[in-house]
Amino acid sequence: MDQMDNQLIALLRADARLSVANLAHKLGVARGTVAHRIRRLEDKQIIVGYTVQLRPESQPSEIRAWMAIQVDGNRTNEVVAGLLGEPNAVALHDTNGRWDLMAELRADSPVDLSTVLERVRLIKGIRHTETNILLKTYR
Repeated sequence: MDQMDNQLIALLRADARLSVANLAHKLGVARGTVAHRIRRLEDKQIIVGYTVQLRPESQPSEIRAWMAIQVDGNRTNEVVAGLLGEPNAVALHDTNGRWDLMAELRADSPVDLSTVLERVRLIKGIRHTETNILLKTYR
């Protein structure tokens, strides 16, 4: 990846709906160059997909929570594999400090969240968890 690839990715992160023509204009290159670079980044699986971001308040009934996870010994790969199989875990992050992993969870109700927490806690290799429900997002 070169500087232009990085600029292209930055533009797509800001607005993945930008047209190839608009991207080309912003980068000061031909549309064919942008189309080729996007295709190459997708083929190399640097770009693996595009998504829609919703404002948190657009789904008021959805419960969002962060789960801090402490892994038992050297079982991080085992725990990560289990969490990647959890459909309600929408993001998973490796971190430092007291907690080894942070998982963003989403659920439709408190009962649903409780079920998700029970499933996650059954993953072998998890020593301890702490979950916080997100009440309000500012940005």
